Amino acid sequence: MRTALLQSSGRPGSIVENLKVLDEAAGRAAAAGAGLIVTPEMFLTGYAIGDDIARLAEPADGDSADAVAEIATRHGLAVAYGYPEREAGHGEGSPADAGADVFNSAQLISADGTRLANYRKTHLFGCFEHDHFTPGDQPVVQAELNGLRVGLMICYDVEFPENVRAHALAGTDLLLVPTAQMHPFQFVAESVVPVRAFENQMYVAYVNRTGPEGEFEFVGLSTLASPDGIARARAGRGEELVLADADPVLLAASRETNPYLKDRRPGLYGSLV
Repeated sequence: MRTALLQSSGRPGSIVENLKVLDEAAGRAAAAGAGLIVTPEMFLTGYAIGDDIARLAEPADGDSADAVAEIATRHGLAVAYGYPEREAGHGEGSPADAGADVFNSAQLISADGTRLANYRKTHLFGCFEHDHFTPGDQPVVQAELNGLRVGLMICYDVEFPENVRAHALAGTDLLLVPTAQMHPFQFVAESVVPVRAFENQMYVAYVNRTGPEGEFEFVGLSTLASPDGIARARAGRGEELVLADADPVLLAASRETNPYLKDRRPGLYGSLV
């Protein structure tokens, strides 16, 4: 499945403008044969927007989800996007009232507009995220898409090997990781992500924000890493749309020859938990 990585910080604070950025990129991706486009973490609203996170948060089936579904169906490709999720049943309120009900989430919508999966970030990074989000508690969220089992994760989550291994054991073929990776941690994109793909025998689509935003400097370097540890696509530091294929044939061949998952001895790992 040809996969498009939309490396962009969009227009922080404006859902309307970010939907326009997504729409334009989805059109280019579809024209290039992509069956899926993936955005960065918190793409829908912006990341470093402070208390506007709570104000702009929506339920997983809110108006913005409908708008993304319309983009997906019009261009004929699936969309995975990052956004702040307000827990269902809670209306908009002041940031102080709403903070406990807001999750840093990613949602996958199919090319026919169906909501396939919604994931809430389980490992929050730094004071900023702990101040604005509640952590999710479901580590493995998956959906079937174009013959692949697709999993969702967000940024810091992928830096915990247990998280990615749980996906491997659950059969994830392509792990989507919307990201807000900042300076000076670019080694995660450059080194950690290809290693995660290799040691777990899956594709990993790691899609980052770029440039300055609030107190952060996002480093770009989005990548689609394959199960042989090779970066099949690698963006630079600026706004960019890159494409590469998640090939089930290569995946099957790699899993046949790589013994990591077969040679595990879980009985020795009890001390990890």
